[in-house]
Amino acid sequence: MKSESLQGRHRATRLEIWRVPLIWLACLVLLAAGMAWLEPLFRWLQPDTRQVIYPHADFLVLLGRHLLVVAAASLLAVLLGVAAAILVTRPAGRDFLPLVAQFASMGQTFPPVAVLALAVPVLGFGTWPIIVALLLYGLLPIVRNTLAGLEGLDPAVHEAARGMGMGPGQILRQVELPLAAPVILAGIRTSVTISIATAALGATVGASNLGAPIISGIVNGNTAYVLQGAALIGLLALTVDSAFERCQRLLDARRA
Repeated sequence: MKSESLQGRHRATRLEIWRVPLIWLACLVLLAAGMAWLEPLFRWLQPDTRQVIYPHADFLVLLGRHLLVVAAASLLAVLLGVAAAILVTRPAGRDFLPLVAQFASMGQTFPPVAVLALAVPVLGFGTWPIIVALLLYGLLPIVRNTLAGLEGLDPAVHEAARGMGMGPGQILRQVELPLAAPVILAGIRTSVTISIATAALGATVGASNLGAPIISGIVNGNTAYVLQGAALIGLLALTVDSAFERCQRLLDARRA
């Protein structure tokens, strides 16, 4: 009986932790699936417009495509950013630290629109240009936080690990990365949140995502389209950000 009671408490605790992200996710899915039900509201906001619900694609499809683009770009940014930061914090690669930091900073000095303009002639219209733009734009927070997390560790931790007979690879995997994980995750959280908003620009180069209603609304002077795309992007950002916040809380609790 005690075992069943403890399991019930653990389940309740897990549900409590993820309650806010699940609420935002439910709002996001309900809005994407039921946007047509809000036609009277948008009709009131835009009474002189014949079409007030974006008709060219289903909002759930646009949401899925938006998530796919952000996930692909963020995964590449995490792999490249974390790997580069690890490399330049090792003795063999420390000479390249300024170069990596400057390259990551340059990614955010170029506006995403400029990156799109340069990428389209090479990659063509569609999804790939926005993935490249999001990748470059999302590297800086990941590289910066990974460097801060790895270089901010107490030297005594390294000494203790070496005293236990650990090699460099073991120290990295079992000591450095677990201790630096909350700081690294904070950088990933910032990068992904920025990418969710910036991905809307992909609609200007033919990518089909939640930016399509916004761009179409701006071009046609249809405020209802703009609000529909912006509301879904905002809810998506809140959902993902709150999920990352819960992950950080769990990491902090595990470390404590």
